Amino acid sequence: METHGPKLLGASYKDPITSFSLFQKFSVLQPEVYWSIVLKELSILFREPPRCILETSDKSQHGGTWLPGSVLNIAECCLLSTSYPKKHDCDIAIVWRDDGCDDLEVNQMTLKQLREQVMLVANALDVTFSKGDAIAIDMPMTVSAVVIYLAIVLAGFVVVSIADSFAAKEIESRLRVSKAKAIFTQDFIMRGGRRVPLYSRVVEAAPYIAIVIPAAGKEVDIPLRTQDITWKDFLSSVRHLPRPNYYSPAYQTIESITNILFSSGTTGDPKAIPWTQASPIRCAADAWAHNDVQAGDIFCWPTNLGWVMGPVTLYSCFLTGATLALYHGSPLGRGFGKFIQDAGVTILGTVPSLVKAWKNTHCVEGLDWTKIKSFGSTGEASSVDDDLWLSSRAFYKPIVECCGGTELASSYIQGSLLQSQAFGAFSTASMTSGFVILDEHGFPYPDDQACVGEVGLFPLYMGATDRLLNADHEEVYFKEMPIYKGMVCCFREIFPPARNIIDQRLRRHGDIIKRTTGGYIMVQGRADDTMNLGGIKTSSIEIERVCDRADESVLETAAVSASPVNGGPEQLAIFVVIRKGFSIEPAKLKTKFSKAIQSNLNPLFKVTFVKIIPELPRTASNKILRRVLRDKLKRELHIQSRI
Repeated sequence: METHGPKLLGASYKDPITSFSLFQKFSVLQPEVYWSIVLKELSILFREPPRCILETSDKSQHGGTWLPGSVLNIAECCLLSTSYPKKHDCDIAIVWRDDGCDDLEVNQMTLKQLREQVMLVANALDVTFSKGDAIAIDMPMTVSAVVIYLAIVLAGFVVVSIADSFAAKEIESRLRVSKAKAIFTQDFIMRGGRRVPLYSRVVEAAPYIAIVIPAAGKEVDIPLRTQDITWKDFLSSVRHLPRPNYYSPAYQTIESITNILFSSGTTGDPKAIPWTQASPIRCAADAWAHNDVQAGDIFCWPTNLGWVMGPVTLYSCFLTGATLALYHGSPLGRGFGKFIQDAGVTILGTVPSLVKAWKNTHCVEGLDWTKIKSFGSTGEASSVDDDLWLSSRAFYKPIVECCGGTELASSYIQGSLLQSQAFGAFSTASMTSGFVILDEHGFPYPDDQACVGEVGLFPLYMGATDRLLNADHEEVYFKEMPIYKGMVCCFREIFPPARNIIDQRLRRHGDIIKRTTGGYIMVQGRADDTMNLGGIKTSSIEIERVCDRADESVLETAAVSASPVNGGPEQLAIFVVIRKGFSIEPAKLKTKFSKAIQSNLNPLFKVTFVKIIPELPRTASNKILRRVLRDKLKRELHIQSRI
């Protein structure tokens, strides 16, 4: 059966995958056309419309100026009923369930109820703070957290996102860098009937005003500092108003900051990454275009507002008309899986380590996940075996891989439901995104060549940052990146007139990616996680994938390399976590790893060092801290040099 693209293409294509590839290239070359369509598909309500979609006259703005002159409130766009996408006040905006209430009905909140709750909190914010203040949220992603987030943006304040897993020192650094005036938090985090202290960590962090929400029940049952406020008292401050559930939004320009997020930095202060009102438009557009999130869907992605996927999930639901599904508890157990079943979730987002945990503990066996139409995955490199297992939970529905960053507000490579998907791989650049793969000399490989190298992003990227609050944006993302002259449209006869995308300084992202012969893309790790073994560059992830399958006792591995103290070739070390109930000697694993690597990757690669450890060091966002392991290896090599 033939499939036909829009008339503007002037051609038809027998292969829908080829057609999608052409649509994607068209979106890069004609972003004005693409975004004009998307803005009509999403609930974007401008107080003052933009002069145009994109201005590129200011050469100092690598990424262009998007929607110049427009004024809006992106939180208002989330809360109002619209004719398209069809959002009605009676529609269910949020469904949720509390930990430990697995046999009770799923809770529901309509769009009207959500709007009224948000406006109540917005009024209370106005009574307590000054416009423009930065206000932090450090709590699980509950209904209350979502209401608070939207209220802060609706009222013209700035959200400071802090993950609820952080220690006091990490909380303090984020509050200090963002110059936050206050912080919303909980007294405890409820996990499996246990109360994990949260307020006490906030108190230890700094003497900021804290508004404290009870994790269970209606009252906070711990003593608070003098300056702190209970959730009940905070809301009571506006009960006297004639219309406490009505609020006139604070309208601001498109480039106004609404949210400060942070990189998961391991040394020094993390980068403070500001989101403007364009950032939510970007993440919702990608969810619509790649994951097919739309009105009528029930979308769940277990995450936290302290990480980029929290705001991404929130906006992806409320700007498309989908329902947001929240589980007030750990996603690691059967309770979460049963919530997915009972809530009728249609799109489920994951991270690979979470999928691995479900698979290994058998906690979702026997549950009905057949309403799921697709999965999403991000945060780490996926395991093909684990992806196959996950897909089988819902009659082998597709898994849409996403890879991007907080500073991009979304992904630069993704999967697409309009293309055949391969487990653990990406099938396309995100809509309107362009990239090249650079060789070791900084020159781009041809677009149709299988290769491995560092990615360089085209800078015209709607929603990406154009500033950092505590670092030099130019130095971090553009300094010493090559100027790319190759994006002169080879489809000019199909896409007239094409934007002349030439002479652009590429944007640094730091990923090493691999393009296969079939055009699929795999992330090989970060540029600083590559190693040189016998003169050959390879990535940690590539070696880890082989070692993870080398013996049944292996739960997970981390590969790093370092040169000996007195110089010489880099030596490869594998750090190993063993499955519970297994026992094996490092020497035996060393032999198995070497054979597996030499058979599957390169016969010249040799494992020098194997060490069994209880667990791999990770960041709070669950990324492996190979830097820490590399330091351990260097110490071992130093000790050996002295023997």
